[in-house]
Amino acid sequence: MEKIYSNMTRVPKSTLSLLLLILLSHDGVFAFATSFPSTTSTPTMLTPKSFTNQAASASTTAIQSSKNDENIEDSLPRGGDAFAADGKSTSSKSSSKPSSSSSAIYLPANMPALPTLKQFQKFAIPCLALWIAGPLLSLVDTSFVGLSGTPEQSARLLAALGPATTFFDGATYLFCFLNVATTNLYSSARAQYGEDSDKAESVVRTASRVSIRCGLGLMVFLLLTARPLLKLYIGTKAASTPGLLDAATDYVHIRALSMPTSLLLGVLQASLLGAKDSVTPLVAVLYATLVNLVGDYVLVKRLKMGLQGAAIATTIAQWASTYGIVVPAKRRLVRDGKLGIFVKKAQDKNNKELVTTKTFLSFAAPVLTLVIGKLAAFGFMTHSAAAVPGQPTPLAAHQIILSMLFSCSPFLEVISQTAQTFLPPFLAPVNEHVALSKSRDKNYKVENDARAQSWLRVADKVSTQLLGIGFVCAAAVASIASLVPAKFSYFLTSDLTVQNAVKPLAKYLWMGAFFWAPVAVAEGVLLARRELGFLAFVYLFSTALLPAALLQVKFRQGDVGQVWACFVAFQLFRATCFVAKVWGPKLISKLKGEVAHPVNGEIKA
Repeated sequence: MEKIYSNMTRVPKSTLSLLLLILLSHDGVFAFATSFPSTTSTPTMLTPKSFTNQAASASTTAIQSSKNDENIEDSLPRGGDAFAADGKSTSSKSSSKPSSSSSAIYLPANMPALPTLKQFQKFAIPCLALWIAGPLLSLVDTSFVGLSGTPEQSARLLAALGPATTFFDGATYLFCFLNVATTNLYSSARAQYGEDSDKAESVVRTASRVSIRCGLGLMVFLLLTARPLLKLYIGTKAASTPGLLDAATDYVHIRALSMPTSLLLGVLQASLLGAKDSVTPLVAVLYATLVNLVGDYVLVKRLKMGLQGAAIATTIAQWASTYGIVVPAKRRLVRDGKLGIFVKKAQDKNNKELVTTKTFLSFAAPVLTLVIGKLAAFGFMTHSAAAVPGQPTPLAAHQIILSMLFSCSPFLEVISQTAQTFLPPFLAPVNEHVALSKSRDKNYKVENDARAQSWLRVADKVSTQLLGIGFVCAAAVASIASLVPAKFSYFLTSDLTVQNAVKPLAKYLWMGAFFWAPVAVAEGVLLARRELGFLAFVYLFSTALLPAALLQVKFRQGDVGQVWACFVAFQLFRATCFVAKVWGPKLISKLKGEVAHPVNGEIKA
């Protein structure tokens, strides 16, 4: 392994130092392992009087880790209704009305409790299962199809199943921006107005309507264009293989029938995650897994229906999963039990305070650039890897490393999802407070608002805790994943040439997976902060640079290692930009010794 990782030191030391300084400047990053209580008791209600003591004892390092935060308790809101530790507001809908305090006119009297490690785990572990469930369903189809016939039939069916599932999953992933928007908007509305508020419910209804319409449109599109697009996707040579294009087209046509319910399933899962409920979506996924297993056994193994049987089984499984989540979602997310998928509520039509389709899409559209940027990056990498000399070995090695990288991503993306769920309760009230304060006072500055700053500091601590968790998870996952091609490549392929080709790529796999942590966590924080313009700019800029670098590798007849070196640089660039945006200002202030601390409404060093 020493040889494998010997080139890691080529990463610019200045960049690594920046990341390290950010960690060291927030003691709470590594304090999460010791700062949370080890008891298993359920969270208790925080009263204004007990907030300081309980917050200090439950997360001493996280609240009092730096000198400039030593008086944070003095600036916390006092009086009024409290927030439960699980994030549910115990106040009435009027809790968000202006208070009598001139220093925090629109802020609730008390902020939510600082999340504990146990709460993060309770949310993230079922959420991780959701991320893994999709690839597992595809793996079930692959296993049954591959074992259902003769070796010749198996090879032909698998050759058709590969591009068909990739094509369909890519089309579905393109619309995951709906899920991101739903989680963020719902958790923000829930934090500001309560989970039973009209605004929170309007997010669920609007997301449901948009998802169904997008799903119907995408279904029709796939039914009409699947064959020519698949032919373009797999290439003319592969498409000329007898039966391959027909089988792949049939699979996509059948799976397309589940597209409306699949997108609806996604936004309902996102809404429940925004409500910090990751168990109900997991139960729905278990329904899908069970139905898919039974369906594949009956249709593929017993009835020998091949790819058509696998597609039917997966489609029915998607329908079952959607039904399994619609019922509890209606009960949990909307008071009248109606999602308003096809008919908008009459009282909602003239209520400008609710989240409309236009408002929803205005948030979702910039997120789409993130999705397209990610898809484009991996697409250009594969294109460049296919063009380097010595095929098919370089492309095979690239595909193995890419698959290993994708196996790491759920463990890190789930932390991004956690940030999008746990941060809005701290950020959304402040955002509204700042907007309303500026409308009343043109000279208002949030830097001089002591109580707003106290909310933002706690949000910063939550972000820093998640960054620390992300780095620890990334180091563990990246090390385990990179050991496979470095030392145990014979588990991945029986071809000795390919085994030798993947070994030098292990270091790039480690670095790419490790840098995924700051990218995912900071991305989740920026989404929670509504920094959509910055996110879109970085993705557009980096996505424009990566193809240019990869084309240079292609034209100069480089090797697949250079392709992955470009990806590591791409990851490092995004990590640096995102981390600098979130934690850079505070780090610079600390280095200068001018950390701002609110005193009597003024910022003093």
